[in-house]
Amino acid sequence: MTHQTVYVVDFGGQYTQLIVRRVREFGVYSEMIPWTTAAEKISSSKPSAVILSGGPKSVLEPGAPTLDFSVLEGIPVLGICYGQQLMAHQLGGKVEKASHKEYGLRTLVPTGTKPHSLVADLTSDQVWMSHGDQVLGVPQGFTVTASTDSCPIAAFENASKVQYGVQFHPEVTHTPDGKTVLKRFLFDHAKLKADWTSESFIDEQIASIRATVGEGKVLCAVSGGVDSSVMAALLIRAIGDRAVCVFVDHGLLRKDEAAQVKETFLGHFSGNLKAFDVQDQFFDALKGETDPERKRKIVGENFVKVFEDHASELQGCDFLAQGTLYPDVIESGSPTAAKIKTHHNVGGLPAWMTMKLIEPLRWLFKDEVRSVGRRLGLPEDMVEREPFPGPGLAVRVLGEVTRERVHMTQEADWIFRSELKARGLNRGIWQSYAALLDVRSVGVMGDERTYEQPIVLRAVESEDAMTARAVNIPFEALEAISRRIVNEVQGVNRVFYDLTSKPPATIELE
Repeated sequence: MTHQTVYVVDFGGQYTQLIVRRVREFGVYSEMIPWTTAAEKISSSKPSAVILSGGPKSVLEPGAPTLDFSVLEGIPVLGICYGQQLMAHQLGGKVEKASHKEYGLRTLVPTGTKPHSLVADLTSDQVWMSHGDQVLGVPQGFTVTASTDSCPIAAFENASKVQYGVQFHPEVTHTPDGKTVLKRFLFDHAKLKADWTSESFIDEQIASIRATVGEGKVLCAVSGGVDSSVMAALLIRAIGDRAVCVFVDHGLLRKDEAAQVKETFLGHFSGNLKAFDVQDQFFDALKGETDPERKRKIVGENFVKVFEDHASELQGCDFLAQGTLYPDVIESGSPTAAKIKTHHNVGGLPAWMTMKLIEPLRWLFKDEVRSVGRRLGLPEDMVEREPFPGPGLAVRVLGEVTRERVHMTQEADWIFRSELKARGLNRGIWQSYAALLDVRSVGVMGDERTYEQPIVLRAVESEDAMTARAVNIPFEALEAISRRIVNEVQGVNRVFYDLTSKPPATIELE
């Protein structure tokens, strides 16, 4: 099946991936492409529409990200923030550095009498601004359609060419009616149709997997999490028992989780699972290592070593499939985005790996994966499982990873999540966990001095893991959880609760 595609050209903006997500929420397939290769990609693929993202640079700077607008001829275009400024700059308008950077909410005032503009008759006039330059003159053929008290050209358009620009960010929730703006562009002006669904994704991926694999076999790395479970279900649907599912028990899972994963997986996938207990290998490899990036790479390397070491038992698999998601790819770095951290299944794989990599979920957000999982018939408890990092507790035990420190973290984590569930506080939580800090603090227990390690608790709510905020857990519950952890987990004498949002923090501590 072919579907309409919207390319989001990434100029390095912090919200670019959110634009992709918003477009997909309307049932329209969207991809993010770097500005460095956008012209070639657009020329060769002819997307149904193009959205130009924001970005941190000024279009007036030498060497600023740019795009040859001739490749956009005949294609509906929406420029957002930097994208609007670039459109004006490239097409003959006027862009100047603002007297001061504008960041925050502003009141949008529609101008003129264009009843069908993107910004006409919105239910909310609040918009989110984040820019240092602004458009002071529109290109020939364009009309100003909105302004704010500090931004004379907050929106403009050339309806005959289906080209639109907005200085504000419609993709963020801070712009209450931003989705309406995007919806109008996609359907009223670009005339797209919502033809991208879970069913169409499944059909396309099954066809792609079969074409890639041929008669070969695929080693399907599973962890029991939703990502790898959906990926395994997709592969089994595509190639049957030629998808060899493998579970690696590296000793870095949550309490009793290895047994639970095997029981759940075997119950649903009818025995398509091989399990390897290689805890010694991983703990030996991690011994003495404290750097989080190195820990991630060590975990990634040893996953592949396990697969290579059991090659004969795995019946000569030529391909390795992983449940990598879009946020993993973004945080591991792209040509226009800074590397936040290397995900073990993206940048953590070693160069010597001989198997070819397959990542059928690579461009999906978590909620899209869950939708696909339901469509594939996976049980709800598997689909709704909280995200768990691929490197496991190696990145929740700050500092050196030892069996003792992992055990402490497992016990504290089990108490935290059990208490949340017992109190009905787990509903709506994206991710909750306990982590062990690499410091010691003085305490008093049984009239004696202690000098032990603190646990930090973290629970966040999120839509897609790209942004997150701390959950407001009642103090009484936190106090009870803290008391249990200090009393029941040997070696812990202090408990903290992490209130930091993402950004500036990440969801995991490492």
